[in-house]
Amino acid sequence: MFIEKKTVSSDLAERMIQAAKERAAELGIAINVAIMDAGGNLLAFSRMDQAPLLSIDIAQDKAYTAAAFGRPTHEWYDVIKDKPALKTGIVHTKRLTVFGGGYPIRCGNDLAGGIGVSGGSTDQDQACCEAALSLINE
Repeated sequence: MFIEKKTVSSDLAERMIQAAKERAAELGIAINVAIMDAGGNLLAFSRMDQAPLLSIDIAQDKAYTAAAFGRPTHEWYDVIKDKPALKTGIVHTKRLTVFGGGYPIRCGNDLAGGIGVSGGSTDQDQACCEAALSLINE
């Protein structure tokens, strides 16, 4: 038996990156933005001029975390903060990000990938993701 999986097309990934970058420009920030498929494989990436170098990996890790777990990265801290064993253990999981700027990409109820943005504040990164995700609801 096979299971059909949804994924983000290359065209949609590029349009989402452009929407995130446009929002970043409106906010006056330079970002890195990554789109992963549902398997956590990089589909598209862009670094705006002057975006922080360290944020390259952070954007990709945010997208990976969102795709791997199907939840926004900003929700993770509330999940782990009152569980000492989880709080001290899970944060050592490679590529897990527990602060904002990563969102799952869904096709209806199906997980199709993840988006991650890094370069601004948490609120700015999230706003850039939300601008990209708004393309799905058009």
